[in-house]
Amino acid sequence: MPIATVNPATGETIKTFDALTSEEVERRLAAADAAYRTYRLTSFADRARLLERAADLLEQDADTAARMMTLEMGKTLKAARAEAAKCVKALRWYAAHAEALLADEEPAQADVEDSGASRARVHYRPIGPVLAVMPWNFPLWQVVRFAAPALMAGNVGLLKHASNVPQTALYLEDLFRRAGFPEGCFQTLLIGSGAVEGILRDARVAAATLTGSEPAGRSVASISGDEVKKTVLELGGSDPYVVLPSADIDRAATTAVTARVQNNGQSCIAAKRFIVHTDVYDAFRDRFVAAMRELTVGDPTDDDTDVGPLSSEQGRKDLEELVDDAVGKGAAVLCGGRRPEQMDHGWYYAPTVLADITDEMRIHRDEAFGPVATLYRVESVDEAVELANDTPFGLSSNVWTRDDEEMAQCVRDIQAGAVYFNGMTASHPGLPFGGVKRSGYGRELAGHGIREFCNATTVWYGSPGT
Repeated sequence: MPIATVNPATGETIKTFDALTSEEVERRLAAADAAYRTYRLTSFADRARLLERAADLLEQDADTAARMMTLEMGKTLKAARAEAAKCVKALRWYAAHAEALLADEEPAQADVEDSGASRARVHYRPIGPVLAVMPWNFPLWQVVRFAAPALMAGNVGLLKHASNVPQTALYLEDLFRRAGFPEGCFQTLLIGSGAVEGILRDARVAAATLTGSEPAGRSVASISGDEVKKTVLELGGSDPYVVLPSADIDRAATTAVTARVQNNGQSCIAAKRFIVHTDVYDAFRDRFVAAMRELTVGDPTDDDTDVGPLSSEQGRKDLEELVDDAVGKGAAVLCGGRRPEQMDHGWYYAPTVLADITDEMRIHRDEAFGPVATLYRVESVDEAVELANDTPFGLSSNVWTRDDEEMAQCVRDIQAGAVYFNGMTASHPGLPFGGVKRSGYGRELAGHGIREFCNATTVWYGSPGT
């Protein structure tokens, strides 16, 4: 894939970029290594001051950054503005909380004495340059939620961003430079995917984090495992959205629309499989389908647009193949199921709801990365949970119920990194985020995320003697 900005609303190539030469990559690796040697010694107060400055600059740049994201990957401008604001919040959250999150831990005194120590503690230390391989769908947020904790921990960052968002990638490097971070603390590597292995195998790179497809995750994990380097992976998702009889059906249906089409339906944590108890199935279906039909598909820079284009022509082709396969095997199209008739350019796809899904259809197993929902009818809570787990993924989940016992059962039995009750899954700086099964491993955000790339050092003090 060329490194280029291609407007998904028109298909027009706006700007192309040359990949870094091997010599240029080497200079950036050397700069990262040199920066880490001194940056790791800075105080939390100094790091927080720099991160707050980055937050201030991004807040000032918010409209420009939002328009850049919309141009490169097609999200609506209002969604892009919200993403920029979320990044500002995360930068400030880590600036305020990192020192406490990484404070020394004191083991129980009984355990200290049992070890023969006079005292002991656990100290969190940075580990070095971390390579971040990041996706295009949230081109600012995915990077900031890595960069903020990494920099506050005393690590330095190397960003290999998706090839279709090069301007956003370069903007992020410039943002941290303007904020005053020392040279080499955060660098963008404009490289193709073929160059990633060499960087992962470089002794100066301590670890890697990837958000993206399962094949990309397998590759990074395999190479890093061969080098015995830590990785955090956030891969695909096919999140269940379970609606049980006690749910507020109006709220559940309204939220379901946003949960499915946020970011033009291109989100790993978007609800994709809507599993509805038979007692409320008809009512939910009618409200949900009606609301999906009313969505406005169009120019992502127009504030009246609800759903913009998919990020690429290939992305739309992949989605169409999933829908066509399902329809060919008996799925009912309740709305959409095609390209919008009024759009004769760009990579648009109509908001779609499919029913009568069976396990022989690819869409039952594969992740639908676009505004396509699958609808299932179940007879019981047990059946709902079984269907929720009938996927290779386990990123997050949504459950709508007022029943405490049903909540407890879902927390116990749903195989996912999170269960959101009576609301939509979203990532927040103060809550850990990540999945299980083929959705990856490790956690981002909160204290769990900042500690992923730290060395938890046990410090043991024996008696100094007399």
